[in-house]
Formats: sequence, C-alpha cells, structure tokens
Amino acid sequence: MPDFAYTARSLAGELLTGTLSAGSAREAMAQLSAKDLFPVKVEAAKGSITAGAGGSISVPTAKVTPVYSQLSALLRSGVPLLRSLAVVKDQASHKALKAVLEDVYGQVEQGSSLAEAMARHPRAFGELAVSMIRAGGEGGFLEDALDRVAAFTEQQAELRGKVVGALAYPVILSVIGVLVVTGLVVFAVPMVSEIFDKMRQRGELPWVTDALLNLSDFLGRYGILVLAALGGIGYGVSKWMVTPRARDIIDRVRINTPVFGPISRSLSVARLCRVLGTLLKGGVPIVRALDIAADSAGNRVLSGVVRDAAENIKSGESLAAPLGASGDFPRDVCEMIAVAEQSNSLETVLEQVANNLERATWRKIELAVRLIEPLMLVLLASAVLVVVIALLMPIINAGGTL
Repeated sequence: MPDFAYTARSLAGELLTGTLSAGSAREAMAQLSAKDLFPVKVEAAKGSITAGAGGSISVPTAKVTPVYSQLSALLRSGVPLLRSLAVVKDQASHKALKAVLEDVYGQVEQGSSLAEAMARHPRAFGELAVSMIRAGGEGGFLEDALDRVAAFTEQQAELRGKVVGALAYPVILSVIGVLVVTGLVVFAVPMVSEIFDKMRQRGELPWVTDALLNLSDFLGRYGILVLAALGGIGYGVSKWMVTPRARDIIDRVRINTPVFGPISRSLSVARLCRVLGTLLKGGVPIVRALDIAADSAGNRVLSGVVRDAAENIKSGESLAAPLGASGDFPRDVCEMIAVAEQSNSLETVLEQVANNLERATWRKIELAVRLIEPLMLVLLASAVLVVVIALLMPIINAGGTL
C-alpha cells in the first residue's frame, strides 16, 4: 500500500505527525479517526506512489490489459467482485498498477461500482474500458464486457506493434545515414582540405569539391549555432503543433498526403469502427458510443465527422449518410454501414470493416516498407558517393594534367 504523511491532533490538543500505509487518503483519515486523532493534513508521502482522486498515475496499457482478463476469469468462476479485485491487486507486480488497484479496491469496498472506481484513473483505464464496464455492470454482463475490453486492447496493441516494428528499420537506417554523412563532412573533409588549397587559388578546383569544402567549413565554424537554431525551430514547431488550429491542419494533411495518407486514413477509420462496434456490442447507446469512438480516432478531422454524425442520429437520421457526405470516409465503408443499419447488424459489420481495413492497411505498410528500405540504402550510398567523388575528382584531374 502507498504511504501517507499526516498531521493530526490528539484529544489533548497535541499536534502529531507521522506516516501510515493506506489504500487511499480517505482510508488514511479513517485510520487516524479510529485512533482518536483528528486529521489536519493527509497527503502522499514523498517517494510513495498513490492513486488519489486526481488519477495522476500513468500505467502502461500492456500492464493493464491482463487485469481485464483476470477479473473476467475470476468472476466467471463465481468469485465475488471484491474478492476478485483483492486477488488481482495482490498479484500485481507493477508498482503503479498496484497502487491504482489498491484505490479501485478501496472504492468498491466503500460502495462504488467498478466503473466508477476505474474512472478515477483515466491514465490507467481508458474511457472505452470504463464505458464498456459500466454498461456491463448495469446490464448484467460484466464478465463479457471485461473480455471484450481485453480483446480490443490486445488487438490494438498488436497492430501498433506491427506498425512500429515495420517502420523501425527505415527510421534507424535514415538516422545512421544522416550521422555517417554528417561525420564525413564535418570531420573527414577538413583533414584533407589543405591539399586542395593551391588548386582553389588557381581556380582549378571542381565546383562539387569547392561546394563540399565550403559546407564542411561552414559546419565546422557554425555547427553549434546550426544545432541550436534547429533545436529552437523544433521547439517552436512542437509548441505550435499542439494548438487546435495546427492539429486540424496536420490531421488534414495526414489523411490527404499521397502514399501515406490512405494508410493513415485507413488506420484511423479501422480504429473508429472497432471501438464503435465493441461499444455497441457492450450495450452502450449509439450516441454515447459515437462520442467515445470519435475521441479514439487519433485524427481531429475524422473525429469531427463522427460527432456531426452523432448529432444527425439524435435527429433520427442514419449514420452512413453524414459519413459519406463528408468525403473523408471510404465509400465502401459507408456503403457497408448503410446496409448494416438496414439489417440491424451494425456492431457485427463494424468489426468486419475494422478487420478488413487493418488487413488491407497492413499489406500497404509492408509494401511501403519494402520500397522504403532500398530507397534509403540508395540515398545513403549516393550521399557517401558524392562525398567520395568530390574528394577524388581533384586528384584524378591533377593526374590527368600531369
């Protein structure tokens, strides 16, 4: 359990300080009251991880996902919820996760629902999970809701891992290429620059060699300033990118860029469809489900379209019409949603759409990576070749003159 530092007064009015272990600040105050002490101040002890009402603890998704499966298995076996939470929190080895589960256990013990207790920790349990669990608790299918949340998070983690793994090699290759070429220009070229001074004075130096020497001299003199300027520009751009206007522009460019735009669009639409289908299967009302799914898209343009569609549904209209009218959703996806609405099988069709889009997108990513890898190798080899040729040309010309 996390430790709490307290300041309290005794019945005699004496001011006492100390620390104690408790599942939450409220539990710590209850312990003090049981000892006939009046709490004056109770806060997390320095260096201790505590899960207060602010939900400030961040827990990796990979650590949280098994919790859903474990809780579902225990509940299906007939273990009461409070006992199931006790088992899961006692088995948790991750320090932050254990602190969060301690607080969830304490809240449920005091009468809160599982969804209410988890909602206190948005950086551990996402809104999708909380909404699904709330619907499961209210509808009497909590075990199924937990299973669906676990399956969804595992699928998303697997897809994210595939994308990151596929792009890792090209990124590493490009970084190494930049470092190699920069190292040659900054450190290797100055070592031989004196050899070409006389040729430069006579005007016999090839232009490519002269340009390389000038670049090397500039980076040697002002390299630190260039790095500082790039750092300043990067910092300014990063600050600008978090503004709503910038995010709208960036997200619009992301889904309309040639080659990579369709991939980004397909991934966002697949995520939207999977979240929406999972929520609908879990019994969440469609308007609320659309609101949650909009936040999961990862693209403000598509999120805005989904929210507009939610407003249409409130007015009694269909979901497919506003999605198709926006022009930001693939036409075939909108057609499938329209048919699903007519046949009352929207949640099933949405998951099928998500599966199809993810498979198609993964094939596109594999093809793009296969093209990027040789392209990066060619660019790296070309940059090194330019440096080598620039250094050898004066020597070859001098040999020919002799």
